[in-house]
Amino acid sequence: MNILTIGVASISDVKSRLKALIPTQRDSSPRFTFTSGEDLLRTLNPNRWSLLQALAGAGPLGVRELARRVDRDVKGVHTDSAALVACGLIDKTAAGALHFPYDGVHVEFDTKVRAA
Repeated sequence: MNILTIGVASISDVKSRLKALIPTQRDSSPRFTFTSGEDLLRTLNPNRWSLLQALAGAGPLGVRELARRVDRDVKGVHTDSAALVACGLIDKTAAGALHFPYDGVHVEFDTKVRAA
């Protein structure tokens, strides 16, 4: 199964992980990283999350078909899918279809308690 891992990490953490992978040249699972938990939650709101779920493993879909599958209006799905395309989570084909080339998503999200 082709699973995308979505997580939160600083830019320096991402650079360190990439440097560690280069010498071993091993394949790693696909990842998408946000720089803050706030960005992750703002981007992956419930409506956009439902789009990822509907697109996972489905192949390219038009906006109208995607709207039908998530039982939402076309305009709202168009707006939310445009945001996901803009941030790089989903692709848009030359024909204009939306494509999420993964079978599923795994989210890693940790938080620390702030001292009062």
